[in-house]
Amino acid sequence: MARRTHFRKRRFNASNPLERVLILLVIAAMVGVGIGLGLPMFSPTVSKITGGYTATGDAADTLATLVVDDQPDSSGYDRDLFGFRETDDDGNGCDVREDVLARDLTDVVYKYPGSCKVQSGTLDDPYTGETIQFVRGVDTSALVQIDHVVALANAWQSGARDWTTAERYRFGNDSYNLLPVDGTANQDKGSASAAYWLPTNGDYRCSYVARQIGVKAKYQLTVTSKEKDAMLTVLHSCPGQPVPES
Repeated sequence: MARRTHFRKRRFNASNPLERVLILLVIAAMVGVGIGLGLPMFSPTVSKITGGYTATGDAADTLATLVVDDQPDSSGYDRDLFGFRETDDDGNGCDVREDVLARDLTDVVYKYPGSCKVQSGTLDDPYTGETIQFVRGVDTSALVQIDHVVALANAWQSGARDWTTAERYRFGNDSYNLLPVDGTANQDKGSASAAYWLPTNGDYRCSYVARQIGVKAKYQLTVTSKEKDAMLTVLHSCPGQPVPES
């Protein structure tokens, strides 16, 4: 009868000095890799050294032209000063919310033939990547909200506080700065700049930041250092990112 040979798995012997050294070297290497990957995300200085704030393309070039102001003034802000949904620039009888819904939703159904009011449609939400079925109604309309990509409060402290009423109304109802998005995501964003909020849909972040840059350039608004660094960090991952056309 053949004799079976059993092979025992060899394990590290922590009492062996040589093997203890090997274990420590492996741990040190793993920690080093983790620090190398993680530090640029948390340390602005390391990001600058490692090139995390370098970017190429139209969006990056346009960002470089924006004035940096690290002492933004938010005093006196009032959302109503921007007159959102109080104009009808194209004269179609509907405010800009209806116009943006009609522009960005698919399978649009209007309230009645000849109406410009959207009754229903499908939104491929850029902020979450989810598909939302929009239906007009007291309990359902808020599922899709219109976001100012550069928030009104951010615009105010970035220069809009010095504008005329007409200039603020133009900004508040400029469809270039408006997107229909998931209502919860819009509420989560609030008035945050790119330094404090980005879409959870990573595939849209480059386009989102590029549009913010386009809006700020169009209206000669400022950015803070943190905001600019956050934008560059995003653009670093998408070389050649263009600014959306207005």
